[in-house]
Amino acid sequence: MIIVNVKDNESVDRALKRFKKKFERTGVLKELRSRTFFQKPSITKRKQKEKARYIQTLFAKDNY
Repeated sequence: MIIVNVKDNESVDRALKRFKKKFERTGVLKELRSRTFFQKPSITKRKQKEKARYIQTLFAKDNY
């Protein structure tokens, strides 16, 4: 459970922003979206490899 203590003289918007940041760091929403449908492990690994390959090409372009 995420707890956000609201400090004195702190606006509700600021506290809500801190809550959203904490919630995003936990990865609950990302996990929920990934569980909405079943994906074969081989497809998951393939997508991870494609993503890694793409990131490596981006870094390779920056080094030139």
